[in-house]
Amino acid sequence: MREWRGVGLVAGWQVSASVCFYAVFAATAFLRAEFVLTRFQTGLAVTAVIGGYTLALFAAGAIVDAYGERRPMIGGLVAMGVGCVAVAFAPSYPLVLGSLFLVGVAYATAMPATNRSVLVVAPEGARNLAMNVKQVGVTVGSGLSAGIVTAAGTGGDWAAGFLVAAGVAALVAVAFAGGYDGRPGSGNLAFPDVRGLLSGAGYRGLLVAGFFLGAAVFTTTGYVVLHMTDSVLASAAVAGGTLAAIQVTGSLGRLGGGAIADRLPIPAATANARVLLVQSVVTAVGFVVVTLVGTPLVAAAAFTLLGFFVLGFPGMYYGCLTALVDDDEVGAATAGGQTAINLGGLLAPPAFGYLADTAGYALGWYGLAGCAALAAVALVPLVRE
Repeated sequence: MREWRGVGLVAGWQVSASVCFYAVFAATAFLRAEFVLTRFQTGLAVTAVIGGYTLALFAAGAIVDAYGERRPMIGGLVAMGVGCVAVAFAPSYPLVLGSLFLVGVAYATAMPATNRSVLVVAPEGARNLAMNVKQVGVTVGSGLSAGIVTAAGTGGDWAAGFLVAAGVAALVAVAFAGGYDGRPGSGNLAFPDVRGLLSGAGYRGLLVAGFFLGAAVFTTTGYVVLHMTDSVLASAAVAGGTLAAIQVTGSLGRLGGGAIADRLPIPAATANARVLLVQSVVTAVGFVVVTLVGTPLVAAAAFTLLGFFVLGFPGMYYGCLTALVDDDEVGAATAGGQTAINLGGLLAPPAFGYLADTAGYALGWYGLAGCAALAAVALVPLVRE
């Protein structure tokens, strides 16, 4: 299965998983209206799903390294579907948060398992591009969820979007179970060697960059709809369309970055780090630009361009990470890298919401610009190597 067909199968799994996970990002405005929430309370929905995701990552990474990626991917996708059904029928906001937490726990299987599967199926000489094709599944799935939930919400029933996501998860789980064989794990279930991973200076720098980039990407996807409706007075349809558009440009950014990294005549870790550095710097500039525009269409265009870079980084990040460690440590290393991203995503959205409530959106976007700049600084040692 070491061919593009296998890459497509793994990417398809990632699309369906991301439809479930990112549905909440498109639903923030509808949740706020339905349960009469402040911006801070709305941000807790993002925190709930990322919190479950983060807490389960090391366990998921250990399971993947021990037993292979196939069974965790099938079980994780089924559990995400169950969580989405629970969100759709939850009668109160606390139960919505609990259901989103379950979706996050199930989604923890995604990055350790899919990163390992790319090593199994990637064609020779195209590992970085294959990693980014798989990562495009995240933005495609997020874009699809934005369209599904926005269409359902503007039709008066946002919860129906979560039911559609659950149906997609069930269908893809069956198809994936029949078409993917995977690679066996070590058979030894043990807690990841965190100390050994942290002994590498390059890996530590990547974790720091991941924290700040996670703050940028999760806050952008969590608040772009609210910014569009609150700050530039866009309709819900235009705001949802903007979120979908940045997923499209993020996908293109991932593919372009992977293709460039494969063509650089330097070690894979350094090649990915250099592309990632450029993405971080341009992201910082882009956050400043979005504060300077004030009409719906211009704001939509600014966010769409920003998507190339702020949502284009994960493939480069994981390409760099997997090049730094041995293949049998990919699950554990991914868990550490994704935990760093998620911690940024846990802390930044509520802080951004608080700033939006008290001082306006501009200060929040300036803070994210600073996060992207700090990520670039953390990557400098890797770029020099």
